[in-house]
Amino acid sequence: MQFSDDQATAYDTISGALKRAGVDIDNATLLPESGNAQVFAVLGKAGSGKTMLLAKLGEALGEAGVDIISGDYEGKARKDRRTLAILAPTNKAASVLRNRDVAATTIHRILYTPLYDPEYEKIAEWLAGNGERPEIEGITDAALDRAALFYKSNKSIPGALAAAGVRGSDFIIGWKRREEPLDIGFIDESSMLDDKQFEDLCDIFSTLILFGDPAQLAPVGQSGSMSFDKVNDKRRLVLSRVHRQEQDSPILDLAHALSDPALNFETFERMIEQAALKDDRVVVAPRVEASLMARSPVLCWRNATRIRLIQAFRSAYNAPGDMLLPGEPLICDGIELPAKHRKKRLDLEARGLIKGAQVVYLGEGRKPGFSRLNVMGALDPYVSAATIIKIEAPDQEEPFIPYAARMGASFLHGAACTIHKAQGSQWDQVQVFAPDIYAASRAGRMEAGIPMWKRLAYVAITRAETRLHWVTRYRLGKPTGPLDVSDLKDVPPPALELTVEPVENL
Repeated sequence: MQFSDDQATAYDTISGALKRAGVDIDNATLLPESGNAQVFAVLGKAGSGKTMLLAKLGEALGEAGVDIISGDYEGKARKDRRTLAILAPTNKAASVLRNRDVAATTIHRILYTPLYDPEYEKIAEWLAGNGERPEIEGITDAALDRAALFYKSNKSIPGALAAAGVRGSDFIIGWKRREEPLDIGFIDESSMLDDKQFEDLCDIFSTLILFGDPAQLAPVGQSGSMSFDKVNDKRRLVLSRVHRQEQDSPILDLAHALSDPALNFETFERMIEQAALKDDRVVVAPRVEASLMARSPVLCWRNATRIRLIQAFRSAYNAPGDMLLPGEPLICDGIELPAKHRKKRLDLEARGLIKGAQVVYLGEGRKPGFSRLNVMGALDPYVSAATIIKIEAPDQEEPFIPYAARMGASFLHGAACTIHKAQGSQWDQVQVFAPDIYAASRAGRMEAGIPMWKRLAYVAITRAETRLHWVTRYRLGKPTGPLDVSDLKDVPPPALELTVEPVENL
């Protein structure tokens, strides 16, 4: 792999910072730590090579002997150990990195660490290479072999224990706020960080490297400011070359065209039409396709549009008004638990049910109000949890709630979502609802000196990995078949189902 000049400069600068932190990646050696805190930012638009640079730095740190912390299991502390955590704000954003062979996890999984049952911790230590093969009552040699084989190909302790036939509720007995600091943190999609998360990360890591896109949308309520705006100018490294353009991506061409100050919405839409005539990776669509909405939400700006699209999707699949069909998509809207159940909140969040998480409904759970879910992008995606599922309808102040535990994880329907909530995620194909982008252009709103419609369009179209559908009309195409869950890989049998009970004796 050949670095561009800007990547080489960024690599050398961060290499120097890591050396001051006690890790010499040029010579793959560990040195005494200076103890001085340092924060850097690597900034660039889509396709500028941020992820490639992050991956190469992470690989070099691993070769130098730095332990990569996954969030699944950390192991016992050692005085000589140096650590790296590669983080993203959501499971979906972390899964984008994992699909590129980068060992990423979520910020929540680092802020809160699991407490293992002592017996099963022996298995975890053995799998991590820090102990002898254990003998555990009820766990056969064949089960341990299955766990070892799984861990060899996928460095997930919970996944390996599940392969041995052990449920998460058996080996994880609780969660605690991290007490021990870590050395180095790489944070992808750092434009999504709010001020509190940024402060928490600065407390945990002595060396923090933010990777972000300044053209994206800032967190709601922060007036256009992003976490890396707080970084000293001398420590902000900008990548300008568009490396993915070697693939001649029309989607990236369109994204970068939005940086032209003279560009208006009408001209931009003509550019999309011209791109669609030349390349089938861009599609000007006269209607939304319901079949695509089941796994990748239609992206829109306004809540009213989102609700209408969701209702149209459910009608197209003949979904009854009082229940969900297996295969319907949902988005976590938060955890509804009182303060006294803080440990249960951490349990839900650590399993991936954090605000903005995308899940697929699999069916009713074993208790009233419980639902079986697939958390998209999570390493261990199958969870049964107490849920409060809300189905919104146009012109109705209160949503209909088909499933409701007294308290638990709260969900909205996920067939459509706002562009803000889609930030950090990517899908193979993405449908962007153009009438909403047009409405934003007519509103004339600005964010940090840039027209809001341009930020919305930029974020929306760069969520597409291979194909962009630019939807121009308020119309819906009927689905090609019924909803199902056959596309979700490796659905475990009920014995391996992870169960989360937010309230004792619910």
